[in-house]
Amino acid sequence: MAAVTPVLSTAEARRETVLDSAVLVFAHGGYLGTPIAAVAEHARISPAYVFKLFPSKEVLFVATLERCFQQILAALRRGADASPEHTPDGLLWAMGGAYAELISDRSLLMLQVHAQSVSDQPEIAAALRRGLQQVVTFVQTRSGATDEAVQRFVAYGQLCHLIVTAGLLDDTDSWARMLTAGLHHP
Repeated sequence: MAAVTPVLSTAEARRETVLDSAVLVFAHGGYLGTPIAAVAEHARISPAYVFKLFPSKEVLFVATLERCFQQILAALRRGADASPEHTPDGLLWAMGGAYAELISDRSLLMLQVHAQSVSDQPEIAAALRRGLQQVVTFVQTRSGATDEAVQRFVAYGQLCHLIVTAGLLDDTDSWARMLTAGLHHP
């Protein structure tokens, strides 16, 4: 018997469409520089309907950031599941590779950067902290790595953010080569 695919209601489907658009639009313009109308236009939905789904820009941004962290967790899970080596280091390496692949399109990466830049907004800061907590908890639980190894994993992730956003992979200056040594991004 074939599995039945649930059909989303119009509101649920449009909510998903808005969140998909919001990832891209907020990644490009940031929280402060992106009006709801820009997200609505990208989603091909009226701004009024976006406000019906998300009563404020902050609520939409928080939901978008939560979506981002769900995608990160899914990538880390895929990486761990595909790891040929089931040691803490092997699992961390595989999860790191899966994360690097995920941020290669830069949208989720830039969304995180923008979230950090407006972390003085209490609801955004809380969502950022929840997402980071979920990532750290998953990484430690799944890998069995030490606190120090998980800290190093997250630190390298942040270094990867810097390398990608600053475009350092192709930079041949010695300082850039020092930062990128041993790190590979798709």
